[in-house]
Amino acid sequence: MTKKIWGGRFKNITNKKVEKFSSSVDIDKNLYAFDIQGSIAHVEMLSKQKIISVSDKRKIVKSLNQIHKQIEKGRFEFAVELEDIHMNIEQAVTKRIGNSGKKVHTARSRNDQVVTDVKLYIKDIVGNLRKDLVALEKNIVKNAEKNLSLAIPFYTHLQSAQPVLVSHYLLAFFEMFLRDIDRIDSAMYRLDENPLGSCAGAGTSFNIDRFNTTKKLNFRVPTRNSLDSVSDRDFIVDAIYCCSMVMMHLSRFCEDLIIWNSSEFGFVHIADEYTTGSSIMPQKKNPDILELIRGKCGTVYGNLINILTNLKGLPLSYNRDLQEDKLPIFSSLKIANECVSIFKDLLNSIKFNKKSIDRSLDLGFLTATDLADYLTRQGVAFRDAHHITGKIISYCETNDKSLDEIKIEEFKKFSKLIEKDIYKFISINHSISSKNSYGGTSINNVKKMVLKYKKILSKL
Repeated sequence: MTKKIWGGRFKNITNKKVEKFSSSVDIDKNLYAFDIQGSIAHVEMLSKQKIISVSDKRKIVKSLNQIHKQIEKGRFEFAVELEDIHMNIEQAVTKRIGNSGKKVHTARSRNDQVVTDVKLYIKDIVGNLRKDLVALEKNIVKNAEKNLSLAIPFYTHLQSAQPVLVSHYLLAFFEMFLRDIDRIDSAMYRLDENPLGSCAGAGTSFNIDRFNTTKKLNFRVPTRNSLDSVSDRDFIVDAIYCCSMVMMHLSRFCEDLIIWNSSEFGFVHIADEYTTGSSIMPQKKNPDILELIRGKCGTVYGNLINILTNLKGLPLSYNRDLQEDKLPIFSSLKIANECVSIFKDLLNSIKFNKKSIDRSLDLGFLTATDLADYLTRQGVAFRDAHHITGKIISYCETNDKSLDEIKIEEFKKFSKLIEKDIYKFISINHSISSKNSYGGTSINNVKKMVLKYKKILSKL
């Protein structure tokens, strides 16, 4: 039977079901590298402050490094009865070096220890997510340049709206993911405070140096309030929220590509490497990867609600409910990392089908707004111009005509102000090139934005 480190005041041993129920080591063993990193920084500080001897420090650090290698090689046996990663490692240190190992937890509680571990973990994993987001942004710009002048309809309510450039469409997602990167940077700035040394919640009477461990662990500053330090999980909420927003933007991108990949649209072709087939229908080539990304978005959303619900009724400071914070953050970061990583590669496999897109540009009266704008330039109030254009569209539908098929005599039945130059104004190319307002879809604007985005990327 393993002796409990907190067993001094207990007369009876823990029920086996309780041990299994309350153990978190199967989940939090993912934190082993960060737990060891934090412990090494802690004992080095204790030695510097003469709270433990240099000899004890050396023994502990050597033992911790050995345990790290043992876990990495899969040779470390985790014990459920030791509850968590912290006690498994501490017990292993004590078994190796005896009494010196019992000093590792001086001036520390699992309350501040676990927050330190999780913060270090998030900093590490989110760093990878950020790198992949930057790589995705580069691929978006690359594909925008490749399809710089290709026109495509954009949709509102999934109904044809107006023509834009494919490059303009792609760069809309650049903006979304740029906000995600900014959100991550902001969240990581708030996270970057060292809780180690807050102990159970009151701090410690030992002469520790929290600024020392802050520097060793590469935190920005130490936390300012010990009670808040051990009960704070805002940084987990922030990280999962960041993942949720990344997944939402990916999901929206995937949704468009799934629709555009359908035979009804045929706007995009996805490489075989990123599609799968059907077990019964030989003709099928399914965009499963895009669908899986879209589906996994819901899991991350669920994780966000999970952690928010966990936190909403907790009194200060630490409560065992907080043990349940690991799975949502581990799951969310894993999903977001995997999805961004595969999507950035998938995006480069996509080819736009100009023939199918051009056919769609002839449908849906995409330049109706340009017709209304034309009338407005002739002195017609926009609301009246809107009404006249609506009448013209209704006429087209009744007579099965497109706008450019209407003769000038027919146009003049609706407004004598319409002249032969109308055909130029309602052409797809003119519609796009005329959208010169800042942020608009004209090719000149898009070229400028590509240059701007490249400068932004060089600083990320």
